Amino acid sequence: MSTARKILLLGSLYLAQGLPYGFFTQALPVLLREMEVPLEDIGLASLLALPWALKFAWAPVVDRTFSPRRWILGLQAAATALAAVLALAQPAPGSVTVLLVAVLLTNLVAATQDIATDGLAVATLTAGERGLGNGVQVAGYRVGMILGGGLLLVVFDRAGWQPTLFGMAALLALAAGPLLAASDVGRDRPRRPTSPSTANPWSWIQLRGALPWALVLIAFKFGDYLAQGMLRPWMVDAGMTKTEIGLLLGTAGFTAGLVGAVVGGLLVNLLGRRRALVWFGLLQATGVGAYALCIADGSTGAALQAAVVYEHFVGGMATAALFTAMMDASRPSDAATDYTLQASIVVGASGLGSALSGFGARELGYDGLFAVGAAFALLAPLFASVPRLTRIVESP
Repeated sequence: MSTARKILLLGSLYLAQGLPYGFFTQALPVLLREMEVPLEDIGLASLLALPWALKFAWAPVVDRTFSPRRWILGLQAAATALAAVLALAQPAPGSVTVLLVAVLLTNLVAATQDIATDGLAVATLTAGERGLGNGVQVAGYRVGMILGGGLLLVVFDRAGWQPTLFGMAALLALAAGPLLAASDVGRDRPRRPTSPSTANPWSWIQLRGALPWALVLIAFKFGDYLAQGMLRPWMVDAGMTKTEIGLLLGTAGFTAGLVGAVVGGLLVNLLGRRRALVWFGLLQATGVGAYALCIADGSTGAALQAAVVYEHFVGGMATAALFTAMMDASRPSDAATDYTLQASIVVGASGLGSALSGFGARELGYDGLFAVGAAFALLAPLFASVPRLTRIVESP
């Protein structure tokens, strides 16, 4: 299979995962804040993404039963049907129960699909293709978030619940096209050697260097999410509308993140894995710092727009480098489980940061919270600079 076909296929699959996630992560904090929900409760609502942190628990089932193709197509159909059903289950004014259930179910389906898609990506991409492949992976996810968090949020603001959710269902159905067309892809599961280690589906944690590498995974997104968990509530409090937030974050920001992911993916091979993690992680911390400066000044104009574009661009670079390193640390025989276990560590740390963000904003104010988030973000490049912590990536 040519590199171009791999890129198209993986880009469409990750787009399908980013589409509903982009809508709900953009819409939920805004809607909750408009309903005057306390900041700490908005932060805790991020725990609805818990399936992304816990997916390692059922990753071995996905990795060792059926084929990636059957899992992905089945779950994509489930996501499409879920969006269509939700379009008919319009929440009552002032009630968030339906919306919260929708977010949880969507995260469960998308997280499970992500297991199979990541396994397919690790098995399909060669070592030389992984930098570009992960750049496209992040970019495809960002395109989905642009459509879900930008376009659909604007549609939601102007047309309401049903047209938005039916539109999401249609886009999800279209995104399955490349995999349906690639009839030769993802039909077989990788063979596993017979050894005592394979009896434990999570034996990755026993590998030399796995636990030190986990420190880097924990640090890489914690500070970023600790701050950004309150970015949208701050925008609401600053007087911005859903359309303005959707266009700024969901369109301009995610487009910058898309470009940053591709650039970062291309530079990973040139710089090397550890150096890319260090430099891109440092840039990611400065992106959070840019938000802190805007919030301290109360700026919602050009300075904030520049900060959004910059932060998403460098964040995309950092994410592409991290995902490439995670692939290198995965064993081909258990690719989906190993990669998912690492991803769950990242998501768990990110979710913890988001869950704590509301309490931080209440105690420190928005400006104090973002300053603390920027300080924590500096731990990522610091840890990545220690060779002992990245050994498993450089010598998988």
